[in-house]
Amino acid sequence: MDAGSVDGAMPSERLTRRILRDETLLVLAVSLGASGVSALINFVGSVTRPGGLKDQAATLNASAAPGRPWLDLAWQLFGIATALVPVALVAHFLLREGAGLRALGFDRTKPWSDLGRGAAITAVIGSSGIAFYLAMRGLGFNLTVVPEALPDVWWKFPVLILSALQNSILEEVIVVGYLLRRLDQLGWSPGASLVATSVLRGSYHLYQGIGGFVGNLVMGVVFVWLYRRWGRVGPLVVAHTLLDIGAFVGYALLAGKVDWLPTA
Repeated sequence: MDAGSVDGAMPSERLTRRILRDETLLVLAVSLGASGVSALINFVGSVTRPGGLKDQAATLNASAAPGRPWLDLAWQLFGIATALVPVALVAHFLLREGAGLRALGFDRTKPWSDLGRGAAITAVIGSSGIAFYLAMRGLGFNLTVVPEALPDVWWKFPVLILSALQNSILEEVIVVGYLLRRLDQLGWSPGASLVATSVLRGSYHLYQGIGGFVGNLVMGVVFVWLYRRWGRVGPLVVAHTLLDIGAFVGYALLAGKVDWLPTA
């Protein structure tokens, strides 16, 4: 056996198109591709249920063990940790090429630039995203999204922040950085890759309704454009984390206290 294939990166000539294709499909099958199928099934169930979409609720961060806070915390942390396993798998595949997550711009080489750009994206998308959600729900195209339904215990806000961070790392590393890299290697055109990744992002938000699909599809287009421009998923992870923290923590603080925020 060639020692180089054991001790170092796999030679690039051995990474055939079939290997790259199958690897990509498997990563999606254990992560956001499966989430897309699940969201589609949920959406079909919602639209075929009596009553309008806005009269139904989609709960994101719910209690896993009501009335048992320590067991609930264990389940919350377990869920967050296991959801990041596909990211570790992607890192493994990229290390096999001698690249690693640094090839996607997910590292600590430009922390202030990533933070600044991420904050700027959040400022632009945040308010428009809320307005779009409220409009789509008002028109009957969206379920009522309940960002959190955790008990009022000491770990509630730390778990919400960790959940936001997990969502952002999983989605931006896999859907933007990894998938675009693999589609480029498979010979896809930039336009086709943009459509595929954006539709994927929209698909696993279908459980929220048509508005969730369309809004996240548009967000996917913007994020792909920014990634192509900057070559880094770091700013996108920052932006996504801040947006989700705003949604999760903001809902926890404001639900039932302001008239404009729908509750289940």
